[in-house]
Amino acid sequence: MTMSIRSIRYNPSTAAYEGRVDVIRGGQTFRYPCSVPGPLNMPMTDVRKSMQRSAARMSDSPPELFSRR
Repeated sequence: MTMSIRSIRYNPSTAAYEGRVDVIRGGQTFRYPCSVPGPLNMPMTDVRKSMQRSAARMSDSPPELFSRR
């Protein structure tokens, strides 16, 4: 499993960083919107690690919860 984080931005109205994490597993890409609460001066390494943990939890959902096209 590999992860790629895209478009991290800070939302001052919710005091959280928001972004999209792409999880690549078994040749398929799954996209997860992630939000990490924290101050504007939170270290970016902490933001990225929190987003990756959040996406990993969502990605580990049982297959019957997946959406298919």
